[in-house]
Amino acid sequence: MTTAESASESSQAGEFDLGKLLAERGAERYELHTRYLNHQLPRMLHTIGFDKVYERAEGAYFYDADGNDYLDMLAGFGVMGLGRHHPVIRKTLHDVLDASLADLTRFDCQPLPGLLAEKLLAHSPHLDRVFFGNSGTEAVEGALKFARFVTGRPRILYCAHAFHGLTTGSLSVNGESGFRDGFAPLLPDTAVPLGDLDALERELKKGDVAALIVEPIQGKGVLTGPPGWLRAAQELLHRHKALLIADEVQTGLGRTGDFYGYQHEDGVEPDLVCVAKALSGGYVPVGATIGKDWIFKKVYSSMDRVLVHSASFGSNAQAMAAGLAVLAVMENEQIVANVRATGERLRSRLAALTDRYEMLAEVRGRGLMIGIEFGRPQSLKLRSRWTMLQAARKGLFAQMVVVPLLRKHRILTQVSGDHMEVIKLIPPLIIGEREVDRFVDAFTAVMDDAHNGGLMWDFGKTLVKQAVANR
Repeated sequence: MTTAESASESSQAGEFDLGKLLAERGAERYELHTRYLNHQLPRMLHTIGFDKVYERAEGAYFYDADGNDYLDMLAGFGVMGLGRHHPVIRKTLHDVLDASLADLTRFDCQPLPGLLAEKLLAHSPHLDRVFFGNSGTEAVEGALKFARFVTGRPRILYCAHAFHGLTTGSLSVNGESGFRDGFAPLLPDTAVPLGDLDALERELKKGDVAALIVEPIQGKGVLTGPPGWLRAAQELLHRHKALLIADEVQTGLGRTGDFYGYQHEDGVEPDLVCVAKALSGGYVPVGATIGKDWIFKKVYSSMDRVLVHSASFGSNAQAMAAGLAVLAVMENEQIVANVRATGERLRSRLAALTDRYEMLAEVRGRGLMIGIEFGRPQSLKLRSRWTMLQAARKGLFAQMVVVPLLRKHRILTQVSGDHMEVIKLIPPLIIGEREVDRFVDAFTAVMDDAHNGGLMWDFGKTLVKQAVANR
């Protein structure tokens, strides 16, 4: 037996046994988080009854130890675009590991990054080159750097309520004060109201704007600008020699019923596009900054600047393989067409309930990115309860809906943002009629309970006490 064979056999014998470790210590999950990680996460999960123990997952479902299924309408904040453990992606990752590629040598050109870039650019015909990083916030950071460098200008415009990430550069263009508070000084960037062309033009006339970064649909609240706004904004930007950056980290890869969210508006061709989340297949973190040829050539203008922007794990073989598998599945399983059909079915059925429930104000969105907004009821009894919740903290009613959806109906959803009475639905893009029926039936039952003064209001009192205690 050779030394290599002996080492391999020793390794296989199990110096480290992951299954054994999880079997022995898995029950400590909440205690471990409390002791070593973000101690507020277990506290929050215990408070709202989200402290479930999921044993496994497949497709659009989680399963507990008793075999009960839980419908996932959150998709890991959009990361699990193709659901969990898609067989094609799993096989691809096994294949790339088994290939023992000479990965991340730093001084060669492996084929997988080029092949994935080629595939992405086939869906982005007006763009030419790709930089691969490790996350959405890294994709945004790259776009901000590139825009500032090629324009020679310091300032980036962003929209109120935007979310572009939490690292310092992307935090500077984050439109939510709750994320920014306490982390100043940030970069000198400026917010403009979503859809306000006059405000955009006023800032552009100052002559120091490098770019506007915008989500085609804002994740916080599921909001869009008025029809034609994005194209008009692009024309204004280019007139003032500034760039348009489309943050497609959540809206990209089919989420809205087109490959990119900006493609819903004719004539919009961003100078830089950021993607991540679903490109990972839910396995290997990956982000991509996609841009025009002249931008990349100006950033990487000489051999001396070959590493002027790079990432230690960028373009690694596992991430590239996962991305290629994701795009293959999207094509072969006609994912975008499914999103259009299933999204319209879900949105229209929910919208039809607005006349039935006083507290259901609006259903909006595109594809499988849907916002359900609640509002002040008309009847006196419901209005008094609504006012009680609003006085404690805006957003508690939406949380009251999210909790029974999980606890009674085994459906995982999220409130769309802090101090918002909006639930956001971003399920895996593979869901179909069965999942739509299950969600609409459960949502109807919860809204019946809310309007009939049922048990959910008892939970509302608990939320009020918690909100008051945290002031």
